[in-house]
Amino acid sequence: MRFLLDEAEKIVCAVLFLGMTAIGFTNVVVRYGTDYSLAATEELLTNGFLLLTVFGAAIAARRGEHLSVTLVHDLLPRAFRKPLFVLATALSVLLLALSAWFSWVTLTNQLSSGIRSYALGLPAWYYQAAVPFGFALILIRHLQNARDVLRAADSPPQDARHV
Repeated sequence: MRFLLDEAEKIVCAVLFLGMTAIGFTNVVVRYGTDYSLAATEELLTNGFLLLTVFGAAIAARRGEHLSVTLVHDLLPRAFRKPLFVLATALSVLLLALSAWFSWVTLTNQLSSGIRSYALGLPAWYYQAAVPFGFALILIRHLQNARDVLRAADSPPQDARHV
């Protein structure tokens, strides 16, 4: 169970990517084999990319691999780097919490209005349902990475010969 919790976003991304590859491949085979196109695959692939992006961002957040500009951080004296990191983390958490909340509002709006997708006619909330949870997962993974970075900064440096 611990594995599933630690690796949830990787599993979601793998399943999404495999499914999207199969759908895209099927569309190409049908298009070139029959001169017809499965137009609804565009809808599925577009929404799959949205989910893949959100859950992929959670992977990057956990690893601390988000794009960042470190010029100011690197120019500051060592004593000011940790407070700047904490401020940047707090602002990121605020942004992610707002993103989760606004995507939740969008989801509830889609549920109440009954809006449907353009190609398949599915309820639009089907595609939106995972987005607020994805942003919440990014927030959690970002906090986990910040905790690890702060712990590493507080621990004494290890001698490379003993590692």
